Amino acid sequence: MGRRLVIAIDGPSGAGKGTVARAVAAELGYQHVDTGAMYRTVAWKAAALGIALDDEAGLTRLARDLPMELRRSRVFVEGHEVTPHVRTAEMDRAASAVARLPRVREALVARQRALGAGGGIVMEGRDIGTVVFPQADVKIFLDASPEERARRRANDPAHAGGETLPAGAIADEMAARDRQDSTRAASPLTVAADASVVDTTHLSIPEVVALVVAIARSKQAVS
Repeated sequence: MGRRLVIAIDGPSGAGKGTVARAVAAELGYQHVDTGAMYRTVAWKAAALGIALDDEAGLTRLARDLPMELRRSRVFVEGHEVTPHVRTAEMDRAASAVARLPRVREALVARQRALGAGGGIVMEGRDIGTVVFPQADVKIFLDASPEERARRRANDPAHAGGETLPAGAIADEMAARDRQDSTRAASPLTVAADASVVDTTHLSIPEVVALVVAIARSKQAVS
């Protein structure tokens, strides 16, 4: 089987991170971790508790101590599934605000590193290859045209949360999220210098998955 690797998959919303990361993890028999879901969950719990999105101390305590579990594409808090509550446009916006807070990021990065400490993990997010695991064995940055990303998000039930938004509104939401993520002071969305950049606009999911798995297998072969 070879050494169990740490595979980092980064990129903006709608680039295919989640679908690709889940499929790669299944192919390799690895754990899949969606770090974006962790920020969404902190934001959702904060709203439930009445903690303001600029209360860095309160949000940091949540990020450090909240009992949350990611099982495939499902999210559980204190043993109860909250997936439909965190996969909404509202929580996408809230997660972006939460992610701008340095101490919150520090708390969640510590949890993410603990999850991947033993390898055998495919972790997706926006700063995995640059901050969470800068020494990851495999670094992939997925991207796609803005139009294609908006189309995918509109057709993705995992992010719909019961909402139906016009394509234009989705594109505007994603553009705003891109600006926030790329310009924040703490761990901005950027391409790691040693990442393999894959434009998925005209590629099928199986094609992207095969490419990432091939890179991982080649890394295992020389380990």
